Amino acid sequence: MESDTLKIIVIDNDAVSHVVYQHYFETFSDYSLDGIYSSVKEALKNYDTIKPDIIVSEVNMPEITGIEGIRLFRKKDPNVKIIMVSDESDFDFIKNAFKNGANGYMTKPINGKRLYNALDSIRHEGAAMSNDIAKKVISMFQRKSYKSFSERENQIIDYLCQGATYKMIADKLFVTTSAINFHIQNIYLKLNVNSKAEAITKLQQLEYA
Repeated sequence: MESDTLKIIVIDNDAVSHVVYQHYFETFSDYSLDGIYSSVKEALKNYDTIKPDIIVSEVNMPEITGIEGIRLFRKKDPNVKIIMVSDESDFDFIKNAFKNGANGYMTKPINGKRLYNALDSIRHEGAAMSNDIAKKVISMFQRKSYKSFSERENQIIDYLCQGATYKMIADKLFVTTSAINFHIQNIYLKLNVNSKAEAITKLQQLEYA
């Protein structure tokens, strides 16, 4: 990434998005759109010819997802920078993207200014995150922790307050629904309540006490 103009490739299976991206890059003097593809496979075939500095890839792609593509692109060039783009702002999606080696994550809709700022952040700081994603990540690390409960109970409480079902919580924590039920019964016992609604009300009271 030494030249003044950085080479970018975009991967998005929406033909309309291709036109939009082309329009954006026509206004960028320090970033050139050197390839736009409808799949990770297509991008990989032409990768060695272009050798991009930055990849902007949709997460939800046919056959090979954008996140799965990160590993494949890293095999080609360990130093290439990769920005994920998605409609999804769920924390687990974001965490999965960064865990697999993404340098940035942006949520749709994307406009020219947001895209340019993300490319600039990648270029100068090595990472990019749209404001809504940054706020979500910060909030996850600033979650309320109740001293009366164990770490696992606090995790379950957080999911309960987000409206998750027992099964959803079990899937996220990689345990059985029976285990979640056991922990929730302990939570109810500590709060002296008999239902989820009562528990949430009591927790809110504790939070603002």
